[in-house]
Amino acid sequence: MIDYIIVGNGLAGISFSEIALNANKKILVFDNNSQPSSRVAGGLYNPVVLKRFSEVWKAKEQIDFAFPLYHHIQKKLNVTFDFELPILRKLYSIEEQNNWFQAADKPNLSPFLDATLVKKVFSNIDSPFHYGKVNHTGYLNISILIEAYSKYLQSINCFSNDTFDYNAIEFFDDHILYKNTKAKNIIFAEGFGLHANPYFNDLPLDGTKGELLIIKSPSLDLDVVIKSSVFILPIGNDLYKVGATYDWSDKSNTPTEAGKDELISKLKEIISCDFEIVNHFAGVRPTVKDRRPLVGTHPTYKQIHVLNGLGTRGVMLGPYLANQLFQHIENNDPLEKEIDIIRCYKKK
Repeated sequence: MIDYIIVGNGLAGISFSEIALNANKKILVFDNNSQPSSRVAGGLYNPVVLKRFSEVWKAKEQIDFAFPLYHHIQKKLNVTFDFELPILRKLYSIEEQNNWFQAADKPNLSPFLDATLVKKVFSNIDSPFHYGKVNHTGYLNISILIEAYSKYLQSINCFSNDTFDYNAIEFFDDHILYKNTKAKNIIFAEGFGLHANPYFNDLPLDGTKGELLIIKSPSLDLDVVIKSSVFILPIGNDLYKVGATYDWSDKSNTPTEAGKDELISKLKEIISCDFEIVNHFAGVRPTVKDRRPLVGTHPTYKQIHVLNGLGTRGVMLGPYLANQLFQHIENNDPLEKEIDIIRCYKKK
């Protein structure tokens, strides 16, 4: 008998897999690429909401858990997917400068917001009010992570490319049977694909479509992330990732002309040099109306669990939530009430 079947191999699924393996648990992972939001995500991590200069929920706790885990994976698999880069928030007025200074003075934000403005001049970007620098930032190349981790799981015979069949689950008192596999638990970490899951499709997973561009611009010459109405993320070889849009009605992962036009328009408000569009892609982020993740155990079937709703901050949230769910299952540790799916069932 194995300990965990894990359905989904994005940030949430990989985080849970690694935590379980580190605890010497036996796992089987189904890729189940139902909505590949992890693969097309921007991958930025940032502990501050830069629209309002406010702290991300549990930012310090997330950082303290996530990055030792990612660095452990990098060392184990001999790959690099974590790239630390400063994020500079372009400021637009004296009032915004003052708001930045006030935020940087707050005890919960002072570790993340630099109190000294960055006055560096970047070619082809006009910024008379300078930039605020955010610490503990960068990006994960999530495609590298997923590809390397999938190969690793294959090498230890813990990986399946088969589409998971919900109808094939048989429930028993102390285990489930999935086809020929006997398991103690199933973790569903499917992102927006949760809507097809008959056990958890009543949860309020909304989904927000995001579109991104890859541009080539030799004249830009950036070695930091610029954050304004969009972010501009240097990924090497004069290439930059530009994102992202937010669409609450379209639930497809098909790029649109409207999305591209919006990104181009906002980009041209920030930079004054020419650029070429190299790629344009889209995905649906697994978002929740109350802006909190969906983590916990099914109210009827105690062997199945959900790890979802990471939204736009999956890089930081994934490991932190996966560890909470693992400790909840293994040691009966209570989940934080903000993330526990019990809150959704209480409202019904």
